[in-house]
Amino acid sequence: MRLPFAPFSRRELVRRVGAVAAGAAALPAFGRAFKDEGVGRFAFGSCAKEYLPQPIWDAVGAARPDAFFFLGDAVYGDTTDMAVLRRKFAQLDAVAGFRRFRAETPVFGTWDDHDFGGNDAGDDYPKRVESQQVFLDFLRVPAASPRRRQEGVYDATWFGGAGRRVQVLLLDLRYHRDPLTRDGANGYTPDDDPAKTFLGPAQWAWLRAQLARPAELRIIVSSIQMLSEEHVYEKWMNFPRERERLFDAIRAASAAGCVFVSGDRHFGELARFDGSGVGYPLYEMTTSSLTHTNPAGAQEANRHRLAGSGVGVNNFGLVSVDWQASGGPAVALELRDVAGKAVARASVALADLQA
Repeated sequence: MRLPFAPFSRRELVRRVGAVAAGAAALPAFGRAFKDEGVGRFAFGSCAKEYLPQPIWDAVGAARPDAFFFLGDAVYGDTTDMAVLRRKFAQLDAVAGFRRFRAETPVFGTWDDHDFGGNDAGDDYPKRVESQQVFLDFLRVPAASPRRRQEGVYDATWFGGAGRRVQVLLLDLRYHRDPLTRDGANGYTPDDDPAKTFLGPAQWAWLRAQLARPAELRIIVSSIQMLSEEHVYEKWMNFPRERERLFDAIRAASAAGCVFVSGDRHFGELARFDGSGVGYPLYEMTTSSLTHTNPAGAQEANRHRLAGSGVGVNNFGLVSVDWQASGGPAVALELRDVAGKAVARASVALADLQA
């Protein structure tokens, strides 16, 4: 049953999220309000080495997002020792800038390989059950949450009320992912085996059900890139049938307003794909990293990259929806640097994200 929209301030939202983490009743669906009813702002980031300086949190806070979402690699755990993994999350939690930011802003997220536990790891990682609980502890997910009992950390978060609903879908690309096919020592090659999966049956069923729910904007968080096809690293095109399966699910649900946000690559970029068959262009914002970057990666081949949008400096992502824009609601995708300056930006009318 959908509960009524109940607006409250960002500080009150932080207080309520903290109460939930302490075991209070869960927040109602659609009850997480925008601090500014005219504009919704959601910040994203990935790839934070816990032992490196993290001055970027001041810029993330200055953007005044309604929420922040980790896209993966919140820490570089790379271990099967859960005590080591906990210490690394504690080290991140002790970063002064992050502590200040977290005190004011709700923090959500999914994992990628390094905070899952191993470089490029999938369902063969031997401590995935244990590392799930460590990760959810870091996110302060309450003990009674269904997320504690399911296999994987996927989740849906809702913001806004009727006519301004934003659904953020956090996918888990690790827990159920089958082994990738290596291309010698150079990386991975596409595997067209129909049995190979990223998400697993239960998560696919959950995703289809979520896509069928009404929302004006859907931000689909994938720790690895969705649209990029040329590079040899981890991406959805490692399993092309899985990517088509996702496009089919969006089309079958007539799910409007989908945009993708990803991390992982140690550089940032914006991309657009018109050949998915969902009935409207798909946009993807890749934002990486918070603490370290690979400037050369921003120049690698990607036929779908928007011109001039490769970013080779530390960055975070911001998705903003202006509900009161003169031509109708508009969505902006921005990459911002450590000073808070926009270094890449794209804007699309929400009406253009309809089948």
